[in-house]
Amino acid sequence: MLYIISAPSGAGKTSLLKALLEETDLIEVSVSYTTREKRPGEREGIDYHYVSHETFQQMIAEQQFIEHAEVFGNFYGTSKKQIKEKLTAGIDIILEIDWQGAQQVRKQFDTCTNVFILPPSRQELLSRLTERGQDSHEVISKRMNEAIEQMSHYDEFEYLIVNDQFSHALGELKALIYAFRLRQSPQCRRHHNLIEALLV
Repeated sequence: MLYIISAPSGAGKTSLLKALLEETDLIEVSVSYTTREKRPGEREGIDYHYVSHETFQQMIAEQQFIEHAEVFGNFYGTSKKQIKEKLTAGIDIILEIDWQGAQQVRKQFDTCTNVFILPPSRQELLSRLTERGQDSHEVISKRMNEAIEQMSHYDEFEYLIVNDQFSHALGELKALIYAFRLRQSPQCRRHHNLIEALLV
């Protein structure tokens, strides 16, 4: 299964996905390519693949992305080859992308599952952006305006999770993942020998 998870900056999407990966080995988050500078504590190949603007433009020209977008002057993109290899190997993948990227991916993958994460209020969203301590007031204001634009596309997604209480939101996200793994088709593949033995 291919999952698309989107949210405005500050909604807690990255923290939720990090906690999800720590609790289960059933799924992986796709590592995107970006032209933005590496932040303190980030690691190449773990958080992002960091490339120059020139390299990114070349990758676009070679149609290496299933989606790409410009956000705050930097480019982000998802490798087409990487995603297809993981899905072919039977690995569930999460794409952590914005609504624009989600629209591009849905045109190529009919069966992907779309999840949007909302903050509990505008004030809480502003507090989270401010508490990071990494951005100027001008950048925070720009991020708030972008967040409102992002949230206006919530209705393009099948599932909504409100990240008010972190543990509750994480539980909802895990429930969604587990529910999809319990569908008949993947369960039949996973337990093929058992089912054959039971029906002999």
